[in-house]
Amino acid sequence: MRQLSYSDHTYQTPADSASFFGKLFPSSSFYLSFLTNIYVASRKAKRGNYKDADWCKSSYEVLRALERAGVTVSVSGIEHLQGLDSPCVIIGNHVSMMETTVLPVIISPIRRVTFVIKESLLAYPVFKHVMRSRNPVAVSRNNPRQDLKTVLEQGTERLKQGISIVVFPQTTRGTNFEPEQFSTIGIKLASKAAVPVLPLALKTDAWTNGKWIKDLGRILPERRAYFAFDAPFMVQGKGREEQQRVIDFISGKLIEWNEKNSV
Repeated sequence: MRQLSYSDHTYQTPADSASFFGKLFPSSSFYLSFLTNIYVASRKAKRGNYKDADWCKSSYEVLRALERAGVTVSVSGIEHLQGLDSPCVIIGNHVSMMETTVLPVIISPIRRVTFVIKESLLAYPVFKHVMRSRNPVAVSRNNPRQDLKTVLEQGTERLKQGISIVVFPQTTRGTNFEPEQFSTIGIKLASKAAVPVLPLALKTDAWTNGKWIKDLGRILPERRAYFAFDAPFMVQGKGREEQQRVIDFISGKLIEWNEKNSV
């Protein structure tokens, strides 16, 4: 299975990873590779032959396509994931399509994983076969009460099978992190299943949201991409303090990264 190479628990895009074509035409360079990758993965998934190692390889190819297009990617705190001896609920902010496609190569070599996703992704042209093969927890986003029931029931089932769950509890994805729109669904799942929460902060706006097709926006290599994990913890009581702990970690990392980029 494909794995990233970490130094001092951190992955950093190697210098000079960008290709000549990628530097000139970052979006064209990326999507030529990305769409080909998705098509090949979808055909394999449709035949029932798309396994965890295949998913990891596809994710690695997405990462490399981004790097060839000039995007610099940083992954930190991986020791917190590596140190777990049980499945967990990974709770993060949702910015772009990048985290959905890159996180598998970060997480799956360490722990089996799936996502809480919108039901509509299971009907997405081509991409639907890949998503269905990953046994995700699908929610409607139209009925919060039913969505919570689905996540608690199906999420707990996956966790009992040793599969970690990635959940993005925001009502909408984007660059503006709004804590008041960050639901407690991930905390409630971790509490019910009695597994750790692993906070995840993301800054992935180098892959922008598209005007016509939301998932297919421009690639802006001047924007550095960040993935950061924090120390895991168990949920106690009603989970209010734990929810705030996740929010504080994400907010703090976004402030730190924005300050770095403004220098």
